[in-house]
Amino acid sequence: MATINVMALRHSAFYAPLLMTIKGNYLRKQGLQAVYTVATPDNPIEKNLYAGTAHLSQSAPAISFSALENGENIDIVHFASINNRDGFFLTAREPNESFKWSDLEEQDVLVDHLFQPFATLRYAMHINGADFDKVKIINAGNVEQMDQAFRSGQGAFVHQQGPAPQQLEHDGIGKMVVSIGEAIGPIAFSSLCATRSWLETEMSQAFLMAYQQAMLDIIEMPAQHIAKIIYDFLPGIDEDVLVMTLDAYKAMGTWTSDIMINSESYENLLNVFLHSQYITKAHSMDSCIVKPKISV
Repeated sequence: MATINVMALRHSAFYAPLLMTIKGNYLRKQGLQAVYTVATPDNPIEKNLYAGTAHLSQSAPAISFSALENGENIDIVHFASINNRDGFFLTAREPNESFKWSDLEEQDVLVDHLFQPFATLRYAMHINGADFDKVKIINAGNVEQMDQAFRSGQGAFVHQQGPAPQQLEHDGIGKMVVSIGEAIGPIAFSSLCATRSWLETEMSQAFLMAYQQAMLDIIEMPAQHIAKIIYDFLPGIDEDVLVMTLDAYKAMGTWTSDIMINSESYENLLNVFLHSQYITKAHSMDSCIVKPKISV
């Protein structure tokens, strides 16, 4: 049994297809066993991929934009989609059944400051006629610190990835008012990435076979069954909250049977980052994305 080293930039129910691949016996059927780690500032994805201490990682196509803006040819490319939607929600401290995006203006909002969710929130407000620059943005730190800050009474709204907002609602601390994913539509949000050379290996082919089957199953399988398989990855989350989160992502069309990153979702990603002025031009899709090769 060969060991495949899998990393993640972040860890949540949003990446259920990858967690399912690791935990659901799909890799074992391909002769692989996974070692799964989450990146830290001192142990980043890129360093591990180049060193070979990670074979592939959960990432996002937008991560490549910085190097492309500098005119670099990149060797770490994105070869499969994890999510076809933004996975963040806004939770209000007080129930707001008639929420409008302009309700965020002049309010204290705990915003996730990772570059991609920050950009997509700005874009969602823009296409819904609200002014992001009028929001009183709070940077409370990492995801755990943000959650604790809101639980401690800070902010009128909080911007989080599932299952954190579902857990807040379950605990009676807030009420989800809007999904950024539903507001924006299809977008190349989360991906799997690796070096071009690793993608030529037999191990990559075996992984892709496992991943494709896990993705197909996660679309068809009831959320209750998925939750039981991946629950060990998410300690501290109530199982019924995890089921609620998975159902929300399923209803949104977050996961699709075609694991290829498609042109529609990539074009929407470019629109988001051009609006936020994080990029100066529309970089070609093939500069950072390759089509997965699955042997049948």
